This record gives sequence, C-alpha cells and structure tokens, in this order.
Amino acid sequence: MTYINRMLAPELKDSLQECVDCPIRHRAVCARCESEELDALDRVKYYRSFQAGQTVVWSGDRMDFVASLVSGVATLTQTLEDGRTQMVGLLLPSDFIGRPGRDRAPYNVTATTDVLMCCFRKKPFEEMMVRTPHIGQRLLEMTLDELDSAREWMLLLGRKNAREKIASLLAIVARRDAAMHLRKAKGKLSLDLPLTREAMADYLGLTLETVSRQMSSLKRDGVIELQGKRHVIVPDFDRLLEEAGDDSDGGLPE
Repeated sequence: MTYINRMLAPELKDSLQECVDCPIRHRAVCARCESEELDALDRVKYYRSFQAGQTVVWSGDRMDFVASLVSGVATLTQTLEDGRTQMVGLLLPSDFIGRPGRDRAPYNVTATTDVLMCCFRKKPFEEMMVRTPHIGQRLLEMTLDELDSAREWMLLLGRKNAREKIASLLAIVARRDAAMHLRKAKGKLSLDLPLTREAMADYLGLTLETVSRQMSSLKRDGVIELQGKRHVIVPDFDRLLEEAGDDSDGGLPE
C-alpha cells in the first residue's frame, strides 16, 4: 500500500500525482514501464521529503530503500578520516538514489534544497527487476549515463580552468533543465541554479571568491545574465559551450 511520509509539507502533499502524471515520468527508472508494471511499483513505493540541509543518508548506513528524486537537488559527498569532504556528485530530478544489491550507502546524500523522493522498498524492487526487464534496462541506461557524467567530471576537475568549470556546470544544469521540460538545449535558455555559490565552490574545487569573480566575468562578457541570486539567462547556449571548452554538438551528457 502506498503511503506518504507524515513529514511532508502540505504543499508537497498537494503536488503529489499519479505515476502517469509524474513530472519525472519520462526520465525516471520507471520511464518504460507499462500500466501493469506501474501498478506493481505503486504497491511498493512511498514518498519522503527532506528540508534543505538535511542528510538523506550517511555513508555506511544501511539502506532499505532505493529512490527517484522527484523535485529538488541533493549532493553526494565523501568524507576522509581527517574530516576533509569532497562533493562527488549532484543529484537532480529523475536521478536514482541507492543501488540494488548493495546493503549500505557508499556516500553521504544531503538535500541542497527541499527535496521530494519517490522511494521503493529495496527487496520488492530487486525482485521486480528480475520480473520486469523494462526496469532493469532503464536502470542500466541511467547507470551508463552516470558513468559518462563521472568521466566528464574527471576532465572538468583535472584539466579545465576556473572559467571553464563554471561554464561547464551551468551547461550541465541547462541541459538537464531543458530535458526535464522536453526541450532541446539550444539558443536562449533560462534556468534556476540549484546550488549556492558556496556549494558551487565545494563542487568545483574552487574558492567562493573565484566562483563569484568568474560568474561576474561571464556576465560582463555577455555569456550569461543574472537575475537575483539564482536565476540565470543564457542568451546563446553554443556560446556557453565554447566557454566551457566543449563543442556545440553534445560534448556534455544530459
């Protein structure tokens, strides 16, 4: 029986929809499921919400669920023994959390903004993967996309300068935002940044001052326009890709 976590904010309760109307349906792990398969998933799913700054799961914790991120943004971080922390991943709507077959979380997962997750009890979900090829196939696709993104991020951190890093992050967010709204990432785009400047600095391995300076530089050169603290307008997406050091025909994964 599907249930809703009692901690859900009223506005999030009101926004919950049936699977067929879900805002991430076309990109989530259930994207290829037929109606009967969605009904089976519905019987093992539940919703959970987290406020910005809350930890979803700690590294090493036992996980009895896997989940799709419905709304909001979360980060994956790894902490070393001496307390140093590195952000190793960014979770956006439709991204998958957890790994079937693994009992414990490999990373800390923290809500950067208010987050809503569609969770599946792990054991029934693993059993469904065996019976339902559509789920396994889609999860494989998502895993390979995540691998491509990780390789791209290795290039970004290892070889790109500060300006290229900022432009690359903006391009990644712009692509995902366009994909969620069933649009192509081209021409003029607008988006809301899911990260604060401080979080961007942590993720990119830069100082806060460098992030602010490079954002101002991109604005001054007409690559982006800024409205408030988070809203960004990209007048020409190809120009942004040039600043990121990527070609305009798809150098970054969606």
